[in-house]
Amino acid sequence: MPARRRSALLATLVVDQPGRPQIILGELRRVILEGAAPPGTVIPLREIAELFGVSHIPVRDALKILVGEGLVTHEQRAGYAVAQLTAAELREMYIVRQTLEEAALATAARNATAADRAALIAANDLLERAIREADPVAYHRHSRTFHLALTRPSRLLRLVHMLESAWNVTEPVQSMVHVSQADRERLHGDHALMLDAFLDRDVDRLLAIARRHHGRLEQVIATLPEANGLLAEPDISIAQ
Repeated sequence: MPARRRSALLATLVVDQPGRPQIILGELRRVILEGAAPPGTVIPLREIAELFGVSHIPVRDALKILVGEGLVTHEQRAGYAVAQLTAAELREMYIVRQTLEEAALATAARNATAADRAALIAANDLLERAIREADPVAYHRHSRTFHLALTRPSRLLRLVHMLESAWNVTEPVQSMVHVSQADRERLHGDHALMLDAFLDRDVDRLLAIARRHHGRLEQVIATLPEANGLLAEPDISIAQ
């Protein structure tokens, strides 16, 4: 495993109301999902407790929940850190995301209300702006908004929740931030076609484009580097 980074958490945590342990979990989750603390970032329990004006117990409890969500790892001697995925694990999570999304798309396209359709159009507009401005952080953030806007009209609440959870696991990597602008533009071309098919309620076309899009995603994700610590090195001892 690569050396762990110095903690980027302390500078990005917002403590509006010190002494309230119930806000710790949400704030830690926010920082991790926004990519403010890259994979491998150390999470210093003592310093976070001091920052929030609480004991170690609520911080540890929050971190245990995040471990269960796949966002944080814990090692007995090294402590807590933002979770790292190997390249293989990242690809696996994208396959999970694809499977869950496809399971919701047909129902979502058929059931979408005017408000649902407007939300999807608005998400696509934000993606268009991110492409024009060559803003990879915004593109990454709005890509999630777009894909969830495609699936939420299914009203399959548990399935959509599982999709959001799978998406959360991949968020610390901030994949779309690290690919080329040309790749983002190609991926967004698929988004535009998916939007048209969704608005036409053309389920067969929507699913065909979604599959092509996920195939393109797999190719792009395969280019993300392991060497610079973005992804964890595979544990070769497991295979021995």
